[in-house]
This record gives sequence, C-alpha cells and structure tokens, in this order.
Amino acid sequence: MNSYLVRIYRRAENNPRMLIGVVEEIGKAEKRAFNNLDELWDILNPERKRGNHLGKARDRKKRENGEEATSQ
Repeated sequence: MNSYLVRIYRRAENNPRMLIGVVEEIGKAEKRAFNNLDELWDILNPERKRGNHLGKARDRKKRENGEEATSQ
C-alpha cells in the first residue's frame, strides 16, 4: 500500500469538488499538483484512466435501476 501526503491549499466553499493542492508520495521526491477532486482521485489511483470512476458510478446506478451498464 502506498502512503501519500495531501496538502489542500484552497477550496471553494460553494463547490466541495473544487480543491487546489499538492500530493506527495511518501519516499519519493516527486510532487503532483491537482486543481479539483477528480484530478486528486486520478493521482491517488494511477491505474485508472482519467474520469473512469465517474463512468463506474453511472454504471452502478444503471444496474440498480435494471438498465445495462456501458463503461469498462
């Protein structure tokens, strides 16, 4: 399991998905910046393609409603 240090410098009070900050993986010198919650998620889950988690959530809702899921 990887460990990360997440620094959030700014967030929008009226939109919790809008965050600005930096992620540092413990033991590595590299730092990566993010500008919103989706970018933070992508940094913390590098094996997933950008935005893939949004499709998974939509598919889960479709399955709950008896519809066919589309994302992979």
